[in-house]
Amino acid sequence: MKEKARRVLSIGLPKGSLQDSTLNLFKKAGFNITVGSRSYVPSIDDEELSGLLIRAQEMARYVQDGILDLGLTGRDWVMEQNAKVKEVCTLQYAKGGLRLVRWVVAVPNESSIKRIEDLQGKRVATELVQYTRRFLKEKGIDALVEFSWGATEVKAPRLADAIVELTETGSSLRANNLRIVDTVLESTTVLIANRDAWKDPWKRQKIENIAMLLTGALRAQEKVGLKMNVRRTELDTVLKVLPALQNPTISSLSEAGWFSLEVIVDEKTVRELIPVLKKSGASGIVEYPLNKVIP
Repeated sequence: MKEKARRVLSIGLPKGSLQDSTLNLFKKAGFNITVGSRSYVPSIDDEELSGLLIRAQEMARYVQDGILDLGLTGRDWVMEQNAKVKEVCTLQYAKGGLRLVRWVVAVPNESSIKRIEDLQGKRVATELVQYTRRFLKEKGIDALVEFSWGATEVKAPRLADAIVELTETGSSLRANNLRIVDTVLESTTVLIANRDAWKDPWKRQKIENIAMLLTGALRAQEKVGLKMNVRRTELDTVLKVLPALQNPTISSLSEAGWFSLEVIVDEKTVRELIPVLKKSGASGIVEYPLNKVIP
């Protein structure tokens, strides 16, 4: 009897600025992915996944056309291409951390352009050409929008009156003597699927499992676990000061009158929380990192 053919899901991983943070996220989700220095075909320790490194700007088109079943890219590039894909989930991370990114209109500090309406009749340089054109058209602004092949910050004022550029913190714009006039689009990373692949029961289940693990890994990045021991007499006091993702887990210890508490908390609160817990009667406090948090 012939062995049933192994099914494989093809996945596109973003090459470039998002590559390292994406591979780290997959590692926390339980997938070990290795990439050779000159290779575009990563090795994934899951026989049901076949990967390809693709620039985020191109990902949505390949997923739409079915060349890839699944891919990670920015919502901005999906909207730029008007790609007909299934958005499976939002994964709010960027190369600089867990935050949204923005496409903004920026001009030199000395420019007379103060409002978005001042772009009327002006020249604008950007990589996000199609979306910028639609954005300006909806506002009744007739401007010449040209594609920029890179180094967009240096285009204004000699090569363009304004630019539309991606920013996380605005530091690069300030370093190039530019100020922000308006925001064109806010974006984040999204997991997208080919619509036909989403209709396939096996592929959909595989995609949903990956989405669950990735969102769980992302959720864990800002959380830590805390364990501690508490006497029965101090238990109520400790519980009152203890924030938790859900109700804390409470277990009786072998020593009479003592309990073990375990909770998940925001990492940013721990440095203030631990001294309060100690003062409230907790002891043996242990903080530990998390890989995934699945509600």
